[in-house]
Amino acid sequence: MIVEGSNRRIHSVDRHAGLAVAGLGPDGRQLVHRARAEASRYLSFYGDRIPAQLLAERLASFMHLYTLYWSVRPFGAAVLLACADAPAPGASAPSSASLFAIDTAGEVFRFFGTALGKGRQQAKTEIERLQLAQLSCRDALAELAKIIHRCHDEKDKAFELELSWVCAESGWEHARVPADLARAASEAAKAAIEAAAMEEN
Repeated sequence: MIVEGSNRRIHSVDRHAGLAVAGLGPDGRQLVHRARAEASRYLSFYGDRIPAQLLAERLASFMHLYTLYWSVRPFGAAVLLACADAPAPGASAPSSASLFAIDTAGEVFRFFGTALGKGRQQAKTEIERLQLAQLSCRDALAELAKIIHRCHDEKDKAFELELSWVCAESGWEHARVPADLARAASEAAKAAIEAAAMEEN
């Protein structure tokens, strides 16, 4: 009975960056606010967008601070940060985007593809099988939707698939995947899972 779209897990931080949150919702929202503040401060001081690596490190440092003092508790959320750096001088667009995973202790790692949350181990195994360097963002949508559908907790009846990207198709800005593409990817994923189940039976 939950209203669709009222419990978003993917948030924009800046035009070139977005966060996906796993864990406690309120903690995740606090991390989104902090990331937005870091991006805003950098822009106002330097007049440019914050680099991906720096944004990830500043957010990780903030999360780590909450593990050091007895008067506060660690964050109960981990995040994935997708970010495209500003183009190199003379280039019209960045060559690629970066993906960072930041855990509750403030450790930050850069990945080609990874997962967070309950089904992360199964999802990571599935992601490792993909040839990510050979897939376009549009081609990867159906594969990733299939992984998410396969790995989500079946007890979670209010499952809502959220997809966003930072790629050439979005103009190297963080944006939600258009509804028609997301719907098509979700339907293709469900059909593939049902077909695989029928073959096993």
